[in-house]
Amino acid sequence: MSKSKFSKHSIAVSLLMLLCAKFSSFAQDTATLSVIGEVTTPLELKLTELATFKQVSHKVKDRNGKEHVFAGVTLIEILEKAGVTTGAKLRGENLAKYLLISAADGYEVLYSLAEIDPEFTDQVILLATTKDGQPLGNGEGPFRIITPNDKKPARWIREVRSIKVAFAKIR
Repeated sequence: MSKSKFSKHSIAVSLLMLLCAKFSSFAQDTATLSVIGEVTTPLELKLTELATFKQVSHKVKDRNGKEHVFAGVTLIEILEKAGVTTGAKLRGENLAKYLLISAADGYEVLYSLAEIDPEFTDQVILLATTKDGQPLGNGEGPFRIITPNDKKPARWIREVRSIKVAFAKIR
């Protein structure tokens, strides 16, 4: 009888693990990234839509010094799709614009538009969707910002849910 209970327990645990994996996969597939604020075209992007963008990758070391390859879409490409002021038009009062990137847990980081625009910097900031060829896991994805030239990965925000474009000054 003990063997039978163990088997039922093992089956129950296996089933629970399978359900958790399926739910996690469903949550990753249905998660959206919002791009709002000072944009001409607000966006709600899913992983499937981001897959249609040009994919790039960065090989970087994490805070523990371990090397990983993150892949996804450049942040500037997403901003341009939303109609954010970039390139030659990024001058004057538009240089006072910033991005406030928010995570599922409420963590937020800030970037100026000039930090992202290729006419101002050589740095390529990535909205990663995979790590070492696998989808980003729970607690990390489905979207994560990777800023390779930052000395500390404090702005490598996990579980990104929204990007708000705003002015730093009151207009």
